[in-house]
Amino acid sequence: GELQRRNLESIMSFLVKELVLDNCRSDDGKIVGLSSDFENLEFLSMININLLSVSNLPKLNKLRKLELSDNRISGGLEVLAERTPNLTHLNLSGNKIKDINTLEPLKKLPNLHSLDLFNCEVTMLINYRESVFTLLPQLTYLDGFDADDQEAPDSDPEADGDGLEDEYENGEGKDFLLMVFFLGNNSFFPSV
Repeated sequence: GELQRRNLESIMSFLVKELVLDNCRSDDGKIVGLSSDFENLEFLSMININLLSVSNLPKLNKLRKLELSDNRISGGLEVLAERTPNLTHLNLSGNKIKDINTLEPLKKLPNLHSLDLFNCEVTMLINYRESVFTLLPQLTYLDGFDADDQEAPDSDPEADGDGLEDEYENGEGKDFLLMVFFLGNNSFFPSV
C-alpha cells in the first residue's frame, strides 16, 4: 500500500543521478517531491519552471551540474553554497540577474568552473566579463569562453561538455541512471 509506495520512492530517489524537470509546474517556487532523498543526484535540470529563487532547493551534496535557465531568479544565490557545495557547472541564462554583486555568493563554490548568464541584464554591463572573472577567480568558463576568449572544449549546444553523460555512454553507472517522472506526484508533469 502507501508504505510500500513511499519506500519505493525513497529507493528510487537514492539511485537517481540525473533528473530533468524542464517545463514542469512549480508550486510557488517549490518542486514537490524534490528532496534531499536525491542524495546521489549529480545533474539537475529545471529549465523554464517559473522559479523565483533557489531558496527551496534541498541539500544535494553530490550535485555537479545545475541548469536553471529561463526562470525568474534575481538573487538569493547564497543558498547554492550551502545546499550544492560541489557544483561545477551553473546555468542561469535567461534569468533576472542584473548586477555583478548578485553573483558574489558564488565565490563560496570553490569547484565552480563554468557559469552561463546569457540573456541576463548583467551581461550588458561595461566590463562584464572582466568583472565576473575578477569576482570569481575559480571560474574557467563564462558563457562558454575562458578569460582569453578561448571556447570551452564542448560548448557547442549539441555537445555535452560536463563529462557526466560520457560516463554513462562508457557503461559506467548505467544501472543507476534513472530518469524518474513517476514519483506519484502530478507536480512533476506540465499542467495540461
